Amino acid sequence: MRTPRLSRRAVLAGTAATAALTAVPAVAAPARAAGARPYRWRNVVIGGTGFVTGVLFHPSVRGLAYARTDIGGAYRWDERAARWTPLTDHLGWDDWNLLGVEAIAVDAAHPNRLYLALGTYAQSWAGPGAVLRSDDRGATWTRADLDVRLGANEDGRGAGERLLVDPRDSDTLWLGTRHDGLLKSTDRGASWAPVTAFPQAASGTGQGVTLLVAAGRTLYAGWGDGDGTAGTANLYRTSDGTHWEAVPGQPSGTPAKVPVRAAYDAHTRELYVTYADAPGPNGQSTGSVHKLRTARGTWTDVTPVRPGGTTSEGSADTFGYGGVAVDARRPGTAVVSTNNRWADVDTLFRTTDGGRTWTSLKDTAVLDVTETPYLNWGGSTPKFGWWIQTVAVDPYDSRHIVYGTGATLYGTRDLRHWAPQIRGLEETAVRQLVSPPAGEAHLISGLGDIGVMYHERLTASPSRGMATHPVSGSATGLAQAAARPSYVVRTGWGDHGNGAYSDDGGRTWTPFAAQPAIAKDAPGPIAAAADGSALLWSFVHWDGTTYPAHRSTDNGATWTETATFPKGATPVADPADPARFYAYDTATGTLHASTDGGATFTPRASGLPSGDSQFRIAAAPGRTGDLWLSAKGNGLYRSTDGGANFDKVSSCRSSYTLGFGRAADGARYPALYQVGSTGTVTAVLRSDDEAKTWVRINDDAHQWGWTGEVITGDPRIRGRVYLGTNGRGIQYGDPV
Repeated sequence: MRTPRLSRRAVLAGTAATAALTAVPAVAAPARAAGARPYRWRNVVIGGTGFVTGVLFHPSVRGLAYARTDIGGAYRWDERAARWTPLTDHLGWDDWNLLGVEAIAVDAAHPNRLYLALGTYAQSWAGPGAVLRSDDRGATWTRADLDVRLGANEDGRGAGERLLVDPRDSDTLWLGTRHDGLLKSTDRGASWAPVTAFPQAASGTGQGVTLLVAAGRTLYAGWGDGDGTAGTANLYRTSDGTHWEAVPGQPSGTPAKVPVRAAYDAHTRELYVTYADAPGPNGQSTGSVHKLRTARGTWTDVTPVRPGGTTSEGSADTFGYGGVAVDARRPGTAVVSTNNRWADVDTLFRTTDGGRTWTSLKDTAVLDVTETPYLNWGGSTPKFGWWIQTVAVDPYDSRHIVYGTGATLYGTRDLRHWAPQIRGLEETAVRQLVSPPAGEAHLISGLGDIGVMYHERLTASPSRGMATHPVSGSATGLAQAAARPSYVVRTGWGDHGNGAYSDDGGRTWTPFAAQPAIAKDAPGPIAAAADGSALLWSFVHWDGTTYPAHRSTDNGATWTETATFPKGATPVADPADPARFYAYDTATGTLHASTDGGATFTPRASGLPSGDSQFRIAAAPGRTGDLWLSAKGNGLYRSTDGGANFDKVSSCRSSYTLGFGRAADGARYPALYQVGSTGTVTAVLRSDDEAKTWVRINDDAHQWGWTGEVITGDPRIRGRVYLGTNGRGIQYGDPV
């Protein structure tokens, strides 16, 4: 999330005397310098790793499908290549909020047309949403900005679709919003207006319109803000596009509070609707499945299994219903998914007789996660699924079913054998990256949700999957001893301990023998001395509360508090001197340093930019006291005396994250890589001359929204850079 630019300071104070702020001479850098080599960008392969919230097969084109994610954009399925093609990587820094896809729509009458409703958050600090429309299946786009906010990463993100092309008129589109009612466009999404005739009033809270679906020439809209009492309507329809009414006889009561998804069987003229008591993906405890015979107006409860029983272990079997899809080739055949069924694990139910009987596809499923081993979650049997709110049946192949989970997209071609159908789709939120100077792997990553991974190959999901011992969720820290690259430490959220070390470069891990009590609730970043002799662990709760850092000199067997370390700061080890550590107090704009292995810290330079927790210090490899401060909109600063004095780098207008790579031919200083700007455009930049000049190395087609968390070059391969994104995985670039 971006924050306002902070004011610049004129003077920096050291510990003994005032240090003057000087400026490195500015040299203007073009977007791409003359003769600079363009870059080829690819994903480091992990496979999925995030919530696939929607999958839509095209009804008129064999082998064409689209997928949406909550924070990682949209994709098109290439049947011949058996992989997904990303469609929204062109969205840049200022459009970070548009990487979340609220809904997808296609036009059955015009196979090349595609529409996306974009907007990750509906909160006041997020920007308005937008609608993209394409005439070439997402190769190029025309954009229409909305004056309302959408919420692709909020509760209810697996519902929908909320965007629909009117089957009676391809120029007319409908968009259901969370807080601004129903919108309509009559010019293919170029402009939008509220539908004042829609019976429900817009609300600043709640779910609003949860789904839009066509049943023949009649349109249905789900409403998620009802109170669940008898007589409260949550499903509406229009047959002429002008007059809306509540659907008569619709289910009522608590289990039917939120209509999650709907699908229409054109052969039997029946509309299937899944319901839950909350929008999901979390918080559902009950639900149901109903079908409406649209010609007669009669409803039938076809719920496969009623929530609320007990499992064989005696746990409460609570869940809602989520995804629903019909088989376009076989009348009366439909598939629905349970959701939030943690005790007995979620499943897909399939019927071939209109819902009179159902079969659980999980019961006979054979899961093969060879292609993405992290789905074994540390060696246990992979789960059939969780957070299943989308399921789709190929209209040209009844036995080809796919469903999304919180981590992947599973597919089958025979209703029994299932494997991730995820090639090309990478949704990881990346937190840390380390590129070792030696060893098998060129990359180790710390990731949201799936911990730490050791990438022995960049073109295949790590064979060891997630780092184990212990298995952890989101990584909070990852560090390598600069002069002892075989020694690596990591921290993160976990149920069986929150930290571990490796003596073989990150291939295998040993848990810390002990940890500070606060580590369970507030694991934060960690640093290792250049020779691995000391560890410094900082603690930050997810709500922002900070705690004193702790230090260990015995691989985490014992820990002592470092009272002089600024609470919540990120510790940085000097790459050449094991006795030196650094920490930047973002609250006061003060650089603190230690010369006794992290036991004590003293303030050095002060008066630096302050007030933002995402200011970052980076230490140049192989050098003592050579520090770089990325201060976001305040620019880039450098110290060559261990933080006593900082000079502002005036060739750089903004700097969000910075890293180092192998020096260019003939250069004596490592290559610098950063996400920042020399002018008005925030981009991925490289400097081969100690930040005197910069060259942009990404392009307008490769921007990936917000990329301000982490970047690092490869110390062994000239020109190679690794970039962390917030929803599009790890990108790596090479000069071509």
